[in-house]
Amino acid sequence: MAHILVAEDERDIRELISFTLTFAGHKITQAANGEQAVELAQKVLPDLVMTDVRMPRMTGYEACRMLKSLEATRHIPVVILSAKGQDEEIETGREAGAIDYILKPFAPDELTRRVGDILAKLGVS
Repeated sequence: MAHILVAEDERDIRELISFTLTFAGHKITQAANGEQAVELAQKVLPDLVMTDVRMPRMTGYEACRMLKSLEATRHIPVVILSAKGQDEEIETGREAGAIDYILKPFAPDELTRRVGDILAKLGVS
Protein backbone atom coordinates (compact mmCIF):
# COMPACT_ATOMS: atom_id res chain seq x y z
CA MET A 1 0.00 0.00 0.00
CA ALA A 2 1.40 3.37 -1.03
CA HIS A 3 0.64 6.73 0.54
CA ILE A 4 -0.43 9.08 -2.27
CA LEU A 5 -1.04 12.81 -2.00
CA VAL A 6 -3.67 13.95 -4.52
CA ALA A 7 -3.74 17.67 -5.38
CA GLU A 8 -6.79 18.66 -7.43
CA ASP A 9 -8.90 21.81 -7.07
CA GLU A 10 -12.10 20.28 -8.45
CA ARG A 11 -13.62 18.41 -5.52
CA ASP A 12 -15.54 15.85 -7.60
CA ILE A 13 -12.40 14.82 -9.49
CA ARG A 14 -10.32 14.79 -6.29
CA GLU A 15 -12.92 12.59 -4.59
CA LEU A 16 -13.09 10.22 -7.59
CA ILE A 17 -9.30 9.82 -7.68
CA SER A 18 -9.17 9.35 -3.91
CA PHE A 19 -12.00 6.79 -3.89
CA THR A 20 -10.48 4.88 -6.81
CA LEU A 21 -7.01 4.69 -5.28
CA THR A 22 -8.32 3.94 -1.77
CA PHE A 23 -10.33 1.06 -3.27
CA ALA A 24 -7.08 -0.16 -4.87
CA GLY A 25 -5.55 -0.31 -1.39
CA HIS A 26 -3.65 2.96 -1.13
CA LYS A 27 -3.70 5.56 1.63
CA ILE A 28 -4.72 8.98 0.29
CA THR A 29 -4.12 12.52 1.51
CA GLN A 30 -6.06 15.23 -0.33
CA ALA A 31 -5.04 18.79 -1.19
CA ALA A 32 -7.28 21.40 -2.83
CA ASN A 33 -4.45 23.43 -4.41
CA GLY A 34 -0.72 23.40 -5.08
CA GLU A 35 0.18 25.43 -2.01
CA GLN A 36 -1.68 23.01 0.26
CA ALA A 37 -0.04 20.07 -1.52
CA VAL A 38 3.45 21.42 -0.76
CA GLU A 39 2.53 22.01 2.90
CA LEU A 40 0.98 18.55 3.32
CA ALA A 41 3.78 16.74 1.48
CA GLN A 42 6.29 18.11 3.99
CA LYS A 43 4.14 16.81 6.88
CA VAL A 44 3.03 13.39 5.62
CA LEU A 45 5.95 12.54 3.27
CA PRO A 46 3.88 10.48 0.81
CA ASP A 47 5.30 7.83 -1.54
CA LEU A 48 3.84 9.69 -4.55
CA VAL A 49 2.30 13.08 -5.31
CA MET A 50 -0.32 13.38 -8.06
CA THR A 51 -1.11 16.96 -9.01
CA ASP A 52 -3.45 18.69 -11.40
CA VAL A 53 -1.83 21.42 -13.50
CA ARG A 54 -4.29 24.30 -13.27
CA MET A 55 -5.10 25.08 -9.65
CA PRO A 56 -5.49 28.27 -7.61
CA ARG A 57 -2.69 29.64 -5.39
CA MET A 58 0.00 27.50 -7.08
CA THR A 59 -0.10 25.45 -10.29
CA GLY A 60 0.87 21.80 -10.39
CA TYR A 61 4.09 22.74 -12.17
CA GLU A 62 4.96 25.30 -9.48
CA ALA A 63 4.12 22.80 -6.73
CA CYS A 64 6.33 20.19 -8.41
CA ARG A 65 9.24 22.64 -8.68
CA MET A 66 8.79 23.61 -5.02
CA LEU A 67 8.68 19.98 -3.86
CA LYS A 68 11.84 19.24 -5.83
CA SER A 69 13.60 22.27 -4.28
CA LEU A 70 12.92 21.25 -0.66
CA GLU A 71 15.28 18.84 1.09
CA ALA A 72 12.42 16.96 2.82
CA THR A 73 10.42 16.33 -0.36
CA ARG A 74 12.86 16.31 -3.28
CA HIS A 75 12.91 12.48 -3.32
CA ILE A 76 9.10 12.18 -3.65
CA PRO A 77 8.03 11.32 -7.21
CA VAL A 78 5.43 13.62 -8.78
CA VAL A 79 2.89 12.71 -11.47
CA ILE A 80 1.09 15.48 -13.37
CA LEU A 81 -2.65 15.14 -14.08
CA SER A 82 -3.94 17.24 -16.95
CA ALA A 83 -6.63 17.44 -19.57
CA LYS A 84 -4.05 18.89 -21.95
CA GLY A 85 -1.75 16.35 -23.56
CA GLN A 86 0.27 18.50 -25.94
CA ASP A 87 3.98 17.75 -26.08
CA GLU A 88 4.90 21.16 -24.64
CA GLU A 89 2.67 20.52 -21.59
CA ILE A 90 4.32 17.15 -20.99
CA GLU A 91 7.77 18.71 -21.46
CA THR A 92 6.95 21.48 -18.96
CA GLY A 93 5.96 18.79 -16.44
CA ARG A 94 9.19 16.88 -16.97
CA GLU A 95 11.25 20.08 -16.68
CA ALA A 96 9.49 20.79 -13.37
CA GLY A 97 10.60 17.36 -12.15
CA ALA A 98 7.56 15.17 -12.79
CA ILE A 99 8.25 11.51 -13.55
CA ASP A 100 5.03 10.85 -15.47
CA TYR A 101 1.91 12.42 -16.91
CA ILE A 102 -1.67 11.08 -16.74
CA LEU A 103 -4.26 12.57 -19.08
CA LYS A 104 -7.77 13.39 -17.88
CA PRO A 105 -10.39 12.14 -18.25
CA PHE A 106 -9.47 8.61 -17.30
CA ALA A 107 -11.47 5.53 -16.37
CA PRO A 108 -11.00 4.39 -12.75
CA ASP A 109 -9.49 1.06 -13.83
CA GLU A 110 -7.05 2.89 -16.14
CA LEU A 111 -6.01 5.19 -13.28
CA THR A 112 -5.49 2.22 -10.95
CA ARG A 113 -3.37 0.44 -13.58
CA ARG A 114 -1.25 3.51 -14.40
CA VAL A 115 -0.60 4.30 -10.74
CA GLY A 116 0.22 0.62 -10.10
CA ASP A 117 2.70 0.65 -13.00
CA ILE A 118 4.32 3.89 -11.77
CA LEU A 119 4.63 2.57 -8.20
CA ALA A 120 6.06 -0.74 -9.45
CA LYS A 121 8.77 1.15 -11.42
CA LEU A 122 9.56 3.06 -8.22
CA GLY A 123 9.71 -0.13 -6.17
CA VAL A 124 6.72 0.89 -4.03
CA SER A 125 3.83 -1.53 -3.63
